[in-house]
Amino acid sequence: MSDDVKRHVQEVFSKNKQAYVDSSTHKKQSDLDAIIEWVEPSPSDKALDIATGGGHVAKALSLHCGTVFATDLTKDMLQNTARHLTSQQNIEYVVADAEQLPFLDGSFDLVTCRIAPHHFPSPHQFIKEVARVLKDNGRFLMIDNVAPEDDALDEFYNRFEKKRDYSHVRALKISEWKKLFRNNHLNVKKHLTRKKAMPFPDWVRRTLDNEEDQKAVEELFQQAPAEAKSHFEINEENDHVQSFAIDEYMVVVEKHSS
Repeated sequence: MSDDVKRHVQEVFSKNKQAYVDSSTHKKQSDLDAIIEWVEPSPSDKALDIATGGGHVAKALSLHCGTVFATDLTKDMLQNTARHLTSQQNIEYVVADAEQLPFLDGSFDLVTCRIAPHHFPSPHQFIKEVARVLKDNGRFLMIDNVAPEDDALDEFYNRFEKKRDYSHVRALKISEWKKLFRNNHLNVKKHLTRKKAMPFPDWVRRTLDNEEDQKAVEELFQQAPAEAKSHFEINEENDHVQSFAIDEYMVVVEKHSS
C-alpha cells in the first residue's frame, strides 16, 4: 500500500478499534453463519482472514478449522481483537499488509476478507496475493461493499464513503472484481448481491467524532439526486437521515493453476 493511505488506515482503525469489535454490521451472526456454509471449512484446513478487524470471521472459522491466521495492517486493532478472542487457542495474529502478505506460496486452504477491500489502494495486487497464498483448489470468500455499475451512482457512493472515512479508497463494481478474479485463475463458484441496510447515526459516528463533519455527510445525503436517494434507499425523518442501504457482494472463488 502507498505510505499515505496506509497511515490513514492505521489512524482510523487504531482510533476506532473497539467500535469494530462492537459494530452490529460486523458481528451479524447470520452473515457469519453464511460464510461457514459457503466455504465449508474442515478440521484439516489452514485458514487466513485478511484485514480481520474485530476478528468476527476469524473466530467463526476457528470453530471449524485447524489453524486460523488473523491479519491486519493495524497493530492496535489486532492487539485489541486478540484480547477479545483469548478463548480461541487456534488463532495466530500477524500484522500484515493485504497487498504484501508475509506467507509462502500455496500456504492456505481457505482465505477470507470481509468488508475491507474498499480500503485497499491496489485491489489487483490484493487479489494477486490471495491467489498466490492459496493452495490449488483452495477457496477464497470475499464480502465487500460494491459500487453500482452506473457511473454517476458509483461516483456518488464513493464520494460519501470517502467523506465519512478518509481511509476509504474505492469500492469497486462487481464487473471489476470479476475481471480481477479471471486474471488470477480464480473461478467464481457462488455469489450473491444484496442490499445492506445501514443505520446512519451509528455508521457516521464510527469514524467521525466532529459534529460538523457528521452534518456535512448528512447534508450530502439530503441533497442527493432523486436517482441516488432511490438507489441507496435514503430514509429521512424529522429532517435527519435515519438509514440508507448499500450494495454488498458476497462471492466464493476457487483457485485453478491453469
